[in-house]
Amino acid sequence: MANKALATRQKMQFRVEPSQKPRNPVAAAALQRSAGAHVKTVSGQRQQEKRLLAKLLMKVDVKD
Repeated sequence: MANKALATRQKMQFRVEPSQKPRNPVAAAALQRSAGAHVKTVSGQRQQEKRLLAKLLMKVDVKD
């Protein structure tokens, strides 16, 4: 019978206040769906090839 007092207590309630401005559900869905780039850009590929060429030339210079 000790639990009888618990039933009469006031229940804990969580209060959620609305945000300042309603959010756009379409924009939120679009942001979640967006993906990163799958292919490097032309300039990125060119820079990578330039770095690889410089590395190869450094190796050739060291061996000679």
